[in-house]
Amino acid sequence: MTNPLKSIRKLPGVGVLTERQMGGFLVLAALVGVGVGLGAAGLVLLLEAIQNPLAPLLDPLFNPEEVGFWSLQRAWIFLTVPLGLLTAWWIAKRFAPEVAGDGVPETAAALVVHGGRIRKRVIPLKMLATAVTIGSGGSAGREGPIVHIGAAVGSWVSRSFKLGEEEVRSLVAAGAGAAIGASFNAPIAGMLFALEVILSSFAPKHMSAIVIASVAAAITSESIVGEELALQTGIYNLNSVWELGIYAVMAIAVVVVGVFFLKLLDRLEGIAEKYDRSWSWTRPVGAGLLVAGLIFLEPRLFGTGQSFTNALLVSEQGDLWWALILLALGKAVATSLTISSGASGGAFMPSLFMGAAIGAGFARLIEPYWTISALQPGAFAVVGMAAMFAVVGRAPLTSILIVFEVTGARDYGLIIPLMLAATLATFLAERVHKESVYTQALKRKGIRIRRTGSIDILDTVEVGTVMDTAPMITHPDDTLSETDSRLRANRSHGVPVIEDEHLVGIVTTTDISRADGPPSATTVRDVMTPRPVTVTPTTPVSRALERMAALGVGRLPVVDDENPQRLVGLFRREEAVKAYHEALTSTTDEELQRMRLVQRTDPGAGFYDFRIPLGSIADGRHVREVAWPEGSTLVSVRRNRDVIIPSGSTLLLPGDVITAFGTETSKKRMIDRLNAGADEPTAEIELGEMEADSGQSEDGDTASE
Repeated sequence: MTNPLKSIRKLPGVGVLTERQMGGFLVLAALVGVGVGLGAAGLVLLLEAIQNPLAPLLDPLFNPEEVGFWSLQRAWIFLTVPLGLLTAWWIAKRFAPEVAGDGVPETAAALVVHGGRIRKRVIPLKMLATAVTIGSGGSAGREGPIVHIGAAVGSWVSRSFKLGEEEVRSLVAAGAGAAIGASFNAPIAGMLFALEVILSSFAPKHMSAIVIASVAAAITSESIVGEELALQTGIYNLNSVWELGIYAVMAIAVVVVGVFFLKLLDRLEGIAEKYDRSWSWTRPVGAGLLVAGLIFLEPRLFGTGQSFTNALLVSEQGDLWWALILLALGKAVATSLTISSGASGGAFMPSLFMGAAIGAGFARLIEPYWTISALQPGAFAVVGMAAMFAVVGRAPLTSILIVFEVTGARDYGLIIPLMLAATLATFLAERVHKESVYTQALKRKGIRIRRTGSIDILDTVEVGTVMDTAPMITHPDDTLSETDSRLRANRSHGVPVIEDEHLVGIVTTTDISRADGPPSATTVRDVMTPRPVTVTPTTPVSRALERMAALGVGRLPVVDDENPQRLVGLFRREEAVKAYHEALTSTTDEELQRMRLVQRTDPGAGFYDFRIPLGSIADGRHVREVAWPEGSTLVSVRRNRDVIIPSGSTLLLPGDVITAFGTETSKKRMIDRLNAGADEPTAEIELGEMEADSGQSEDGDTASE
């Protein structure tokens, strides 16, 4: 019996796997999930290994009543935080720059720019840098870094088995989703996070791998560290429908604080990137001293803040409303300083901290004046937490799932407030600040991610391509016997009714059979259905079928786009079958074309030219160092009038014109990848530009085909 993993090592990367290959692929997804679960548990244990020795030094910080608020015993925080941020900054600076920061933007960038390729050294380095950052007191979360670690595990496994680019993308996304599943024992939330945030697509082809990896990661991490990673909450309900108004106003308050956090973080990271070389090590040290000062004043800003968030969710905090609002603002400032310092930490848990604090504080502010029902601060903390992540991460579906998985809730008592707050918060935030905490980091680097989604196969076929363009018709004054004979002769069950070249109705054999009078004396006008539902030639076949199913009919008149009374065709069930086969054939042809590309024998492939833009992934790098997309072969490099046959050691410079062999799909992927990180996107070359730029060589031949 052969091993299915052997067959998957030679996957062509076309997205169409045999049943046996799919079995092997899902085994790899489970392997990725186990690896991510081990990584998540390893990060927790590493954090404990750093925090435990520091506990005796930092205990006075959390108990100022025992030693005095201004006691020097509480001042150790001014050493631990700057030292921790400096160490994490040095790890990133010395070994892997992508280790710095949240981790989610780096994962998304790897998918867009590098085809899902992430160096395996990221796994141990990201764990160490994150543990040092948070363990020393830095205000950040571990979820973003775990996402990066999980994506790196997925990339490592897929490249070890030499999978195609589509399979690499799936396993990278699966690793990222598994990271959220492992962090909170929440596989469904992990799946949605991967689809909604990492891939920005709900394509079904990725779901199986993501689900399996998320479940495997959650089981693995929980078996090692238990439920330490999860949040807990009480059981809450909507006590009065009038409370929805309070939740809506609270969502507005969450948006204000969330946008403040986003803009502050964006500003600080922009400044840090601008002066990175001149500031050097003073950047993490300065940020560390400021964070330490905030923690000295309010120790609950230390680290991830998960224990304080847990206390808010079960209403165990008795702070005044203004104290909770200040805590949320303090967390926003401390987290912005930590992440922008060049250390390693995420914004996921801090956003939950801020949302829970705003929600509970808002409830305590309104509670004395609200007499309709008993307000529950814990319930508002849960809803505020989801609303805040909807603002910060722009992931409303993942945010809503938080109450059911991340918080361990077991009832639907808050589903309506959650949906209202998350949706309203997303809507308002989109109009005030377009970018999320993840996309704004990419935007500063010139990387733009286009959101895509899966579509019905029949969305790709329009009614006009398959309709009957010369349908049988009848007139209002024709008798039923004449019309019935015409229907029988053509083996049809319905016919459009035309008067003065205008569509006025439709009549079916059922209408004729239900007529009261004799068929020879009854006209079509007496039994027809006037003003029938219609479609146009540009209507997708999928939408036409939805209308047919809703009406329970087997045909729809097709009318002109500009004149809804002019009949141009008829769409029937037979055309639906034809459309399906046409779409299926088209899709199959595309997949076969990509398969042939792997062998470089695709008859549809051709030569195309592109230019290396300044600041792109190929600028100043050797050919072997660039993550070229699959399906393309480099043929030549033209530099001024010199033509170079490229090898792995060929150094690429801005302005070099490359000739490659591939299809339009590989060309588009090449152009998008080079332009994504370029200072000025200029990779694509129009034919006229190429001719004007290249001219002719001395022997009269043009420089490219």
